[in-house]
Amino acid sequence: MQEILTSQQELSTKYRNLMDKRAESLAKIPAEFGKVAEIRWQLLDTTSDLKRSNHLFTMATRQSVLSTDVLKKVQADRQYSSDVLEGTMDEMLMLRTFRTLQLAVTLERDKKTNLQNLVLREEMGRKKIKSLQKQLGEVKKEKDYELQNRNEMIAYLKDQLQEMKAKTDMENRYVKKDTDLQVAQAQKKCFATENDLQNEIEKLRNEMDQEIRIHMEIAAFLKQQQTSIEEKLEYWMEKYEKETEAKQQGLNNLKSSRAADQASLQELAKQCRACEQAIIEDRKEKENARKKVEQDALEMKSILKLQAWWRGMMVRRFLGPYRNLKKMLEEEPVTKDKGKKGKAGPKKKK
Repeated sequence: MQEILTSQQELSTKYRNLMDKRAESLAKIPAEFGKVAEIRWQLLDTTSDLKRSNHLFTMATRQSVLSTDVLKKVQADRQYSSDVLEGTMDEMLMLRTFRTLQLAVTLERDKKTNLQNLVLREEMGRKKIKSLQKQLGEVKKEKDYELQNRNEMIAYLKDQLQEMKAKTDMENRYVKKDTDLQVAQAQKKCFATENDLQNEIEKLRNEMDQEIRIHMEIAAFLKQQQTSIEEKLEYWMEKYEKETEAKQQGLNNLKSSRAADQASLQELAKQCRACEQAIIEDRKEKENARKKVEQDALEMKSILKLQAWWRGMMVRRFLGPYRNLKKMLEEEPVTKDKGKKGKAGPKKKK
């Protein structure tokens, strides 16, 4: 096992050296293209040796008694790394890129993330399981307590049922005795009622015979009354016809007198309308005369006002006979001034 590990370490060191040389040669392309091809063949040999050593290591771990899950995981990781490096080397030689390596890193990162998420979900699931187990225990306790209460209630109800059965039996016996007594009393009452009904039937029969006899007497009396009423009816019918004829004659007389009264009433109505027309015309004439008097008075008043206004205008404007008045008014101030001057002269002489 130690020899296999040592050989794998040597192969890994050789692989790294070849990769460094390849990188240096790629920097000098195309001057050293032949050297790059040689390094490529050496790299292929080293890769094959590394695969062989991995295979031998796998076989050794399978045959070893001390193999564990850790060694299996290490071997799987080494195998995966070898495959990734081989693919990256081929891609770099053919396409001069390393997308395979980037893709492998991305996949490993995603696997790691998924593994972490799985671990978190597992932890959350465990916590949830613990909480559910705790709730289940509490629910179980509650159900046990409820079951105990129900068992106690069932026992209590059984006791109540026994008591109710005993009480029901006693009540049934009491009801039976009471029913027998009531039946006996009812039979006694029925016998007494039957005797009373028999007596009542005899009494009703006697009353019925008496009613039949009274009915026969009433029928004979009613027939006699009917005969007398028919005779009275004939008398009253004759009297009705005679009185009707007399009343009809009186009605005819009243109609004729009413017609005469209506004719005289119409004549009086005509006379009344003529009188009303004469009264209306007389009132109209009086009203016209009154209005004429008022109109004459109003005209006279207006004439007097107009004359007074005209006189005032003639006086103010000195028209007609008032022309001399204007001259007189104009001369009065002159005479007044002269009188004042004459009086002032003698005062100065003094």
